[in-house]
Amino acid sequence: MAQLIGGLGTSHIPAIGGAIHKGLQQEPYWKPFFDGFPPIHQWLGEKKPDVMVIFYNDHGLNFFLDKMPTFAVGAAREYVNSDEGWGIPSLEPLRGEIDLSWHIINTLIDKEFDVVTCQEMLVDHACSLPLKLFYPEGNYPVTVVPVCINTVQFPLPSAKRCYALGKAVGEAIKSWDSSKKVAVLASGGLSHQLDGERAGFINKEFDLQFLDSLESNPEWATQFTVHELVEKTGTQGVELLMWLAMRGALGTGGGSKVKRVTGNYHIPISNTATAVLALETV
Repeated sequence: MAQLIGGLGTSHIPAIGGAIHKGLQQEPYWKPFFDGFPPIHQWLGEKKPDVMVIFYNDHGLNFFLDKMPTFAVGAAREYVNSDEGWGIPSLEPLRGEIDLSWHIINTLIDKEFDVVTCQEMLVDHACSLPLKLFYPEGNYPVTVVPVCINTVQFPLPSAKRCYALGKAVGEAIKSWDSSKKVAVLASGGLSHQLDGERAGFINKEFDLQFLDSLESNPEWATQFTVHELVEKTGTQGVELLMWLAMRGALGTGGGSKVKRVTGNYHIPISNTATAVLALETV
């Protein structure tokens, strides 16, 4: 069966892609953020995952306010990186892992998750930017399965539901009849609000507590309602739902344990609290 080797999380601010394109990684504004990635590059070089399942939120390429599924899973042979107008060069299409996609979809349906299946799917910075950060040399050695979670249009799924989704995805990965190594990736967050009266809001104390909980007490954040999470993290800070799904996939109980490989937290970039984290299954 497939081996689930660990989980990764990173912020996906579009301006990060612009900084990469312009070669600004060592500029004082950007360096504290990019300094968090070399340990992850080393870990990926050692573990060499074949597939990444990416929990992310779509920013209007596939779904918009008039049509917004709670959960959607890609089942395409490739995913085209579409231009969103941020000035980030488009990347080569991401290669899909279609057999795992269908295995995840069937498993989720069996577990009563009513997901949307996408046999054609565009991907935005939320999918492509993490791969650029984790594999800065390009030529990504992994295939992908995108799992889209609605964090844009209310009603949003609860933290508890997203954690359960992650658990179901993790069970699907572990039961996939393959010798491949799989990592799960969370894209988004952490606390930030880009508009309204609280524009610029960041909650460092909550962010750090949340990051710590992912290692030792992963269900901690499931106690909060979506509205409470918006209050604590900002309107866009609910992107931490992807991090909960990632952690859920790694499992709890029954001998499932994780260890923290590395992590980094930096504020602010574009009025956003940024973080990167790597957890390894043990």
